[in-house]
This record gives sequence, structure tokens and C-alpha cells, in this order.
Amino acid sequence: MSPRILYLATADARGHLMRAQLLVHALRDAGASVEVLTTSVQGQQFLLRFGIQAQVLSVHYAVQFDDGQNMLRAATNRTVAHYLFRPGRMLRDIGRLQRRLRAADLVINDSFHPALLHMGMLPGWRRKVVHVYGASLKAALISNFAGVGPRLFGRLFGWIVHRQLHLARACIEHDFACEIDDAAAPALHRLPTPVALAEATPAQATGGAAVYLNPHFSDPGLADALSAGLADAGLAAHRVGEGYAGRDGWIAVDPDWANHAAHAQLIVSAPGMAALSIALVYQRPILLVLSDQPEQASNAARAAQLKLLHQVVVWNGDAGRFQREVAQAAARLCAAATPDPAAADGRRRAQTRIDAWVSRLLALGRR
Repeated sequence: MSPRILYLATADARGHLMRAQLLVHALRDAGASVEVLTTSVQGQQFLLRFGIQAQVLSVHYAVQFDDGQNMLRAATNRTVAHYLFRPGRMLRDIGRLQRRLRAADLVINDSFHPALLHMGMLPGWRRKVVHVYGASLKAALISNFAGVGPRLFGRLFGWIVHRQLHLARACIEHDFACEIDDAAAPALHRLPTPVALAEATPAQATGGAAVYLNPHFSDPGLADALSAGLADAGLAAHRVGEGYAGRDGWIAVDPDWANHAAHAQLIVSAPGMAALSIALVYQRPILLVLSDQPEQASNAARAAQLKLLHQVVVWNGDAGRFQREVAQAAARLCAAATPDPAAADGRRRAQTRIDAWVSRLLALGRR
């Protein structure tokens, strides 16, 4: 009997949703029945562009950012506290989830939604919950609260998160560069971040720069300076960003962006797991737009350790300086990159990643 899966993907940025749509399609192709939930109307609309119909659980849990994707810690902490302790929020979501859990064989929490963290440690529910999260996101989550209040509070919070994760059915911790580990302990699997399958040969020439900025980027000065810097480097740009929808040369969502990126001369994005995975799998150089976002700062550091072909630029409000830095970094990356490799090789690597995820999730759903 095919498993019945409930997949909750938080809508912060879009990495969780991109991963969700890849895996939901693959799981359905493998025969599973999958229902999808998310945490914002915008996230629901994003998933619909990829052919996934989702329901909104509630809109009260979210990480807060400014228009340059810098994390607003105090605002985030307030939002989380209100979600946890106001009766009409997390408790209400738990009630909604409880009804759905009765009909599910497996519930996927991608990533760290508090309602499922809580439910995943309680008898009766925990045997169905699997937590999916990036290794760098887990570290960022714990370190964020370690600096709030007395040191004992930070330690207690870290202990609670650790206990919540490991009392659940299983955890799948992913990283853009880790290997598939079949020898992992049954309760903790480590997998490489899944990647979309690009066309082996594009239907039309792509080249240039494939730009993706998540919706937390909405500062118009950043968009204009980035576009000008790429033009100065002689690169045409395919620019995608919900925060710049309607702006000249930008589109909000492109379901085919990963295909553009796999065949581009250069990828431009914040250092999220998805973009770094595409750069690694399809062997493309990547220009990282780094902000005060702890998870992504950790990802950028790991890219440097792995000697992934990349450059880092930081937006500080100085448009002229940012434009020059983008132009110089883009030119260096394009000069250092090898000619476009056969995307068929990257496609095989991407398929291997997706197959590993589907195999693990189906096995967990059938136990």
C-alpha cells in the first residue's frame, strides 16, 4: 500500500518550498499520496506555479527580515514568542494538524515548524513525524536563542530543540555538499539537498547570468546596482525575484529558473542551500549576495572551505561600490570558469539526489 504523506513546508524565503515541490512531485510519481501545507498565502501561490496545490496552515509563524534580507532578530523573537504562547496560534495549529495526522502515515516538517516540533515529541504523534532541515539552519536557530536572556536559557532552548528532534520518528539533515550516507543511524539520515533536473540540452540558448533573489530582497537600489554591475561585466541577465516583481527586467517566479542556472555562465543568488546545490551539481560559478542571515553566512563559509568557484558581495547601501564589486566579481568568475560542461552529467547527479530522498521517505512511510 502506498504511504499517505502530509508535507508541511514553511514559506520563509523559498528554499523549503522549492525542496517541497521537487519531492512532492517525485513522491507522487512513485505512487505516494501527498497533501501539502505551507505558512503564507504568498507561499501557496508560489507552489501553485510549480503545479502544487497547498493549504495554508496559519500565517503567524515566520522569520522576519528587512528589504536586504538581513535577519531582524528582535522582531523574529517576538513573532516566535507570540506564536508559541498566544492560545489562538500554535495550539490552534496543533488542533488542525491533529485531525490530518489521523489519515497520514508520515508527516514531514520542513523546517522547524514549532507545532510539529512539539507534536513530534509526544506519544501517539511522534511515530509519524519526520523533521527535515538544513544543518546550517539548525545551528543558526540554536545560536539565535543562545544570545537571548541568561546563558542558561540558551542552553535550555538548545536542549529542548535537540530533544524534540530526536524523539520524533526520524530526522533528515541535508547539506548542499554532503554525500549520501546509507550507513547513517535509522533515526538520523544525512542527504545532499535535492536539485531540479535540468535539460541535458536547453531548448534555447541561455548563457549570461541566472539571477535569483528571494522575496526578502526588495530594496530597489540593490536591484539596480546588481543589474548594472552584471551589464558592466558584459553579461545579459535572467532576473527572478518576487520582491522586484514588475520592476524593469525582473519577473516574480520562474518554474524553469533551475534550468536557466544549469546552463548559465554565472549564477547569482544569496547563499541558500538550493542555489549552492545547483552550482555544485551543474558545476557553474556562483556570485553570492551575502546579508546578515546566519544560516546563509554559514553556507558561504562552507562554500569557501570546499573551494566552490564563487565570489561574495555584500550590499551596504552604497550603490556605486556594490555595482563595481558585482562587475569585478562576475568578470573574475566568468574568466575562471571552464566551458559549459555537459548538463547531462549534472542531471544524473541531480537524479541520484532525488532518488535518495524518495527512497528514504517511502521507507519511513511504510514502516
